[in-house]
Formats: sequence, structure tokens, C-alpha cells
Amino acid sequence: MGAQVGGLFTMAIKVLLDEGGELRMRITGESHTALQLFRSRLNDNKDVEYANYFLGHPSLDEPELYIRVKKGKDAGKVLKSLCSGLAKEFGKVKLS
Repeated sequence: MGAQVGGLFTMAIKVLLDEGGELRMRITGESHTALQLFRSRLNDNKDVEYANYFLGHPSLDEPELYIRVKKGKDAGKVLKSLCSGLAKEFGKVKLS
């Protein structure tokens, strides 16, 4: 999982492709858990045509997340909106 900064969790991300309708990024230190959440939520979004993640070699590669959105939509904006929604959902979790 990413680092915790000021009560927020962060992920190290390197953008590999950003062409408006397509976004591919490498996400350092994440596993199936976080990536499956992103993939599932993105594919449920009406603006997303396709979203998936690729793990590569477990010892050599960091996982990559790929998003392709419908014409006229921006993949980065869709991802940012999803992240905001997830942050709100997780912010409601009460730990006892």
C-alpha cells in the first residue's frame, strides 16, 4: 500500500501514456487488492469503454493500470473523479 501523508494514503504513480481518451500508468507498491478495486469501479463507470490492470513479472515489474474512455471524455478526469469518490467512501469508515 502507498505511504500515509497527513492522514491520507498516497500512491506512487508514473504516467506512461496520457492521450486524453487513454491513460496508462505504473503504480508502485500496489497489488491485486487496490488495482482490482480501480478496475471494477472504472468498468462500472458509464464513461469508460475498457479498464484493466497488468501485473507483469512479480519480481521485476510494477503493475500497470490502463483506462480507455468513450469519445469526448478524458481518462484522467474520470480517474480523478473515481479517486475522489473512493476517498469519500473510505472516509466514512469508522474504526473501533
